[in-house]
Amino acid sequence: MYAIIKAGGCQYRVQENDVVAVNRLPGEPGSTVVLEQVLLVGGDKPLVGSPTVEGAKVEAEIVRHKRGPKIRGFTYKAKKNVRRRWGHRQELTELKIVSIVPGKGK
Repeated sequence: MYAIIKAGGCQYRVQENDVVAVNRLPGEPGSTVVLEQVLLVGGDKPLVGSPTVEGAKVEAEIVRHKRGPKIRGFTYKAKKNVRRRWGHRQELTELKIVSIVPGKGK
């Protein structure tokens, strides 16, 4: 069984025992998080939500907090002597999917 969840504005396809890096969530490593925005539960008989599946939830354990890869950028305006360098590193949380609880669907 798999599920498509929404966490931090992004959608992820997860199965039990998967480790997924999502945008930073509050909580300490080792604690449990319940993700209730389940868009689809797949398997023999898929449940599709509109927009979410009623009663479905995904339980996950926080493995660790980390930072993503460094992104560097450069912008300029031609012939104006305007130049700007910038960088960014996204704060991430690694989640280990413990269980997928299917709810009622159509």
